[in-house]
Amino acid sequence: MAQTPDTRATIISATLEAARAMVTRGLVEGTAGNVSARLPDGNVVMTPASLAYETMTTDDLVVCDANGNVLEGTRPPTTEKALHLSCLRAHPDIGAVMHSHAMYSTMFAITHQTIPCVIEEFDIYVGGDVPVTEYKMTGTNELGEEAARHLSDRGAVLIANHGLLAVGKNPKDALKVSELVERTAQIVWGARSLGEIVPLPADTREKFAPIYKMLGRNKG
Repeated sequence: MAQTPDTRATIISATLEAARAMVTRGLVEGTAGNVSARLPDGNVVMTPASLAYETMTTDDLVVCDANGNVLEGTRPPTTEKALHLSCLRAHPDIGAVMHSHAMYSTMFAITHQTIPCVIEEFDIYVGGDVPVTEYKMTGTNELGEEAARHLSDRGAVLIANHGLLAVGKNPKDALKVSELVERTAQIVWGARSLGEIVPLPADTREKFAPIYKMLGRNKG
């Protein structure tokens, strides 16, 4: 795809909008969390480290190449740079990555419990159960590689003892997946107080699973 100023500008603007939405929609507090998106030329735009989203502008965002070298921007990139780049390098069909500290999802992450796929729309937009990574220290290449290996057929993964990572075609889509996973985590948490969780029928899972593979991350 040929890079045009409008397309590039749209992606950069959408990255900032998604980052701000993480705060307003309760997925993070303060300067926690981070967002990245693949640009048409293959480089990656991402949020900077330790800057309030409320005052952040597109000029504060950082552009890196696939190896993490900073090409544009005056601020340091997010400390989770390796996490984002590992996922984007491993999966060319991913257009954007969002890492948040959503409360209910993080509850599952710190207890190392998978968020089960018990709602039909979850299967369609996330692709199935959301697994938990093995614990790796934040900011490391090992964490990035560990997260990336879970995303072949899933729209999200829980980072052990840390939070949630969601992916999508673009920043808006990654935000949508993050919100759906967090809402489902809250529903499952509450439903367990009522009784045993009843899984979706196997034939329903088989019917909906291909939909995510076809539509969930098709950047085209």
